Amino acid sequence: MKTHKSFTLQYISLVFSIIVGFIFLGQAVSVSADEENSAGATGFTYSIIFPDNQIDKELGYYKLKMTPGQQQQLSIMLSNPSAEKVTIDVQVNGAKTNQNGVIEYGESAIKNDPSLKFNFIDLVEGPKSVELAPGETKSLDLTIKMPETEYDGVVAGGIQLMRAGQDATTNSGGSKIINQYAYVIGVLLQENDTVIHPDLSLNSVKAGQNNYRNAIFINYSNIKAAYLNDMTAEVQITEKGKETVLYERKQTAMRMAPNSFIDFPVSMNGERMIPGDYEADILIASGDKKWAWKQAFKITDEDANKFNERDVGLVQEKSLDWKLILLLVAAFLVGIFLLFLVVHFFRKSKNKKNATNKKTRKQKKHPSGKISNKQKKTNY
Repeated sequence: MKTHKSFTLQYISLVFSIIVGFIFLGQAVSVSADEENSAGATGFTYSIIFPDNQIDKELGYYKLKMTPGQQQQLSIMLSNPSAEKVTIDVQVNGAKTNQNGVIEYGESAIKNDPSLKFNFIDLVEGPKSVELAPGETKSLDLTIKMPETEYDGVVAGGIQLMRAGQDATTNSGGSKIINQYAYVIGVLLQENDTVIHPDLSLNSVKAGQNNYRNAIFINYSNIKAAYLNDMTAEVQITEKGKETVLYERKQTAMRMAPNSFIDFPVSMNGERMIPGDYEADILIASGDKKWAWKQAFKITDEDANKFNERDVGLVQEKSLDWKLILLLVAAFLVGIFLLFLVVHFFRKSKNKKNATNKKTRKQKKHPSGKISNKQKKTNY
C-alpha cells in the first residue's frame, strides 16, 4: 500500500521531447543535409555531413550502402551559438518499437528482440560527450564497423544528442517534471538492394499492468530486417470456451522497427483481474498481409491478487468503500442515535412536568377531595 500512496502523492510526469531532424521511409523531410537547425531549447545546433555512400542526400538522416567488414567514419557538425559553454551527451541506440506502435530511435528501456542478429550499438562507436566553448563549432566523429558476415535487410538505429545537465523541476503541486530536449539522427545500414518483407511471430499473451492499471499484453515480433508500416492490430479477449467479449482494442497506423517486438496492451477498463482460463483472438494487418492467432492463456490466483493490489484505480475504489463510506455511515448512525436520546429525554421530562402540574392544580381546587351536602344546598 505504501507504493500506491507514493505513486499518488508524488506522481512523476516525464516529458521527453525529442526534436527529430528526419522522417523515415520516403516521407517529406523539412531539414536538408546542409541546413542547420535552430538551437531552441537544446542550446546547440547540428548539421549532417553525408559521405559518398549516402543512398539519398535529400534525406535528413543517414541511409548508407555498406559492405561486409567495412569501416567508415560519420561526421556531424555541432555548433554552440550561445555565450556559455555547452556539454553535449552522445548516445547510440538501436531502433525499438514501443507499445503504441511508434518506433523509438532515442534512449529506451525496451529490450532487444531475439531475432536481432546485428545490434546497431555494437556497430557504431564514438565519444560519450562533446564540449563546446561559446561560439565554437566542432565535428562529432563516429566510427561504423560492419560485421564480416553478409546480410540482407536493414540495421536501424539513432544517434541521440542531448545537452547535459537538464535537471528535474518541481511544480507548485509537488510533482516532479523532467523536461529533456534532444536531437535524434536516424541511421540505416544496408549492404544490398534485396527486398525483405516483414513477418510477424506471436510470443506470448499474459496479464500485466499498463500505467499501474490492469491489462492483458499481446507480445509479438517483427522477425525480419525490414520495417512494417501502416499496421493495424485488433484484439478481443474472452473466457475460454465462451463467445462474450470481455475486453477489446483496435489500433491503426502503427509501425514496427526491423527485428523488434511490441508489447501491445489491452485495457481491462478498470475492472478487477479474475483468475481463470481465457482466450485472445488476434488479427494484425498491414496492406494486403494479415496475421491471425487464437491464443489461450491463464490468469493465476497469484497474478490476480498481485495486480489487483497494485492497480491504482482499484486502490482508490477500495479506499472509498472501506474508509470514507463506512466512516460516513457510522457518523450518520451515531448522529441518529444521539438525536433519539435527546428527543426521548426532553419528551420524558416534559411528560413528567405536565403530570406534576396537573396533580398540583387538582389539589388546589379540591383540598379535601370531598364536597358536603350543606355546600351543595347553598349552591342551589
